[in-house]
Order: sequence, then structure tokens, then C-alpha cells
Amino acid sequence: MKASRLVVPAITLLAAFLATSMVSFATKEISTKEKKACTTCHQKGKATKEKPLLNDVGKYYQEKKTLQGAPAPKK
Repeated sequence: MKASRLVVPAITLLAAFLATSMVSFATKEISTKEKKACTTCHQKGKATKEKPLLNDVGKYYQEKKTLQGAPAPKK
């Protein structure tokens, strides 16, 4: 009984961590490679796989796989 008081919250915390860590679409590798923040390519809001909320720079990167020649990000 005492063990379940520790195990159940630990499993719940692990499940929540795994569920939220898989939501990311832009990877740390892309961020490290380009040395840019996520907001360079993405708009603010709730992104989904079907609708990643890309701005003009993000659409350019998705097509060309580089930021060279990309439009300047709007502020």
C-alpha cells in the first residue's frame, strides 16, 4: 500500500512528461543547427501536426531546408 503511494504518482508524472514532450515539431537539432529561436519560423499559438503555425520564414525553411535567402522575420 505504501509503495503504491509513490509508484502511482511517479507513473503519472512520467506519462505526463512523455505526452507533452512528443508534441514538439521543431527539433532542438534544427534550433542548434540554425542558431535561431523557435519564434523565427513559428507564430504564437497552439500548433498541431496538421497546422504547425509557420510564418513566411518557416514556410521557406520547410521548402528549402535552409534559412539562407529566407525573408526577414516580421516583428
